[in-house]
Formats: sequence, C-alpha cells, structure tokens
Amino acid sequence: MSFAMSGPLQAAVYDALVGDAVLGAIVGSAVYDAMPSGSLPPIYVRLGSEEVRDASDGSGAGAVHRLTVSVITSRPGFSQAKAAAGAISDVLHEAALSLARGRLVSMRFDRARVARVESAATRQIDLRFTARVQDD
Repeated sequence: MSFAMSGPLQAAVYDALVGDAVLGAIVGSAVYDAMPSGSLPPIYVRLGSEEVRDASDGSGAGAVHRLTVSVITSRPGFSQAKAAAGAISDVLHEAALSLARGRLVSMRFDRARVARVESAATRQIDLRFTARVQDD
C-alpha cells in the first residue's frame, strides 16, 4: 500500500474544483482544503475527510481513497447548495485528473448526504467519491 498519493490526489481535486467555471459562478473562489480564519462566505466548498485502504496488486502499489467534498451554506433552502453539489459531481465523477505522483485509475461518485443543521441554520451536502490510484 502507499499513502504517498493522498497529497497529490487532494491537490488535483482542489485544482479541478477551483478551475471549474460552473462551480465558480455559484461559490466564487470559496473552495477550501483548509478553512480560512475570519468570517465565511454564505456558501462554500470544503475538502473533507478521507479514508484510504490498500489496493496494491501485481502491477504495483495502489490505494482506494474515499474522499468527502462538502457544500455548506447559510442561505435559506437547498437550491443553490444542490446546484454547487451537482457541479462538483460533474467535475469529479469519472474525472481524468493528473497527479504529481502516480496516476488516477478511476474516480466515481459514491453517495451524498444532505442535511440541515438546525442550531446553526446552515445546510450541508456531503458528497463522497471513490478514487483508485496507482503508484507508477
């Protein structure tokens, strides 16, 4: 197994999201892999948790990454958050991302969870993707 491609995978996902015009029209430049200090915009995207398991085989080291990308909004309703989530899915599902190390074998949408956080009057959509990487 190799965890060495986790950083390059995260960087490629971040770059793909930041570079997407449709997502940018909804959230602007508010795509974070580290939360900024200070006040947050009314809608933003956050790279979240990642779970990794070995997927090495006879051809070399590899891993399966289950990563979460979240859309979080303080705006009423889910309409804009769902539009952003749809754009994220369009960017990442079956994406051909280039990694600084290794290669992305596949990237697929796995599931989503939509929730309203009553105490904070926020809405959150967590999108989970499964990426298979191989260290060449």
